[in-house]
Amino acid sequence: MILQITHRTKYDYDPAVLTAHHIFHLSPVNGPTQEVIAHSLNVSPVPAEKKSTIDAFGNVATYVSLHTAHDFLDIIAISKISTHETTLIQETITLNWPISWVTAQSMFEYKAAAAFNEAFEFVLPSPMVPNHTHFKEYAQISFDSQPTLLGAVRNLMERIHHDFIYESKSTDINTPVLTALAQKKGVCQDFAHVMLGCCRSMGLAARYISGYLLTAPPPGQARLIGSDASHAWISVYCPNQSNNALGLWFDFDPTNNRMGLQSPGSDYVMLAAGRDYSDVSPVRGVIQGSLDHTLSVQVTVEPSEP
Repeated sequence: MILQITHRTKYDYDPAVLTAHHIFHLSPVNGPTQEVIAHSLNVSPVPAEKKSTIDAFGNVATYVSLHTAHDFLDIIAISKISTHETTLIQETITLNWPISWVTAQSMFEYKAAAAFNEAFEFVLPSPMVPNHTHFKEYAQISFDSQPTLLGAVRNLMERIHHDFIYESKSTDINTPVLTALAQKKGVCQDFAHVMLGCCRSMGLAARYISGYLLTAPPPGQARLIGSDASHAWISVYCPNQSNNALGLWFDFDPTNNRMGLQSPGSDYVMLAAGRDYSDVSPVRGVIQGSLDHTLSVQVTVEPSEP
């Protein structure tokens, strides 16, 4: 599948910003289930400095600085991505990946002189997903009912999908994840953070994924340009029974109750991965001079010709 993604973020400032420094996570990378065909990232006003690097999690992080006064900032990221299913069939992998969650948990316990595995850092709490007994209390039901790691995590995903209400504007990016857990409603970011907290409370490695999802309009209705939004889900590391270094990441989307090996499906595009939203926020930075701003975000994901 070929997907065309346009992600536009615009800030209008009053009064004008005098100087600004920003970091963007708006550039997708190649991966097991996607290939970047083309990508552009345009910023207006033209920044005095713009450079892209690979961050600690393997994402493209673009730094820009603006040294002159400006009353708006317009960021347009356009990507054409080829997506595909992994060569390994999901059900076959699930059936032949019988590692128990107890065994997986033990493989993440500290051991002196153990070989480094990048997944280990995703077991620890993160800025937006702290340790808390409430996560374990909610997760324990799933892990008590399912002996295998994938079975338990899948059951947890299904419960969050069933128990929580998706409600736009019921939370914002600063809403504590424990509030979302208590009120059992929120948006995809909240669902992902709750599931991260639950998995980590059981001693498992889980990371936050930001990206996009192709959403189909109701039958007979045209796709609404700009109506789609960026999306979020999680990825859980499943160790290999004999060699932890040969484990695989499985993706789980509690918002839509979808899972898959390295991606929930070919209609998903991964943008960035981190410990939680704070590692991969599309735009963040510091500004000098403005007291107020208006933010507008439009995301369009649509099928494209090769």
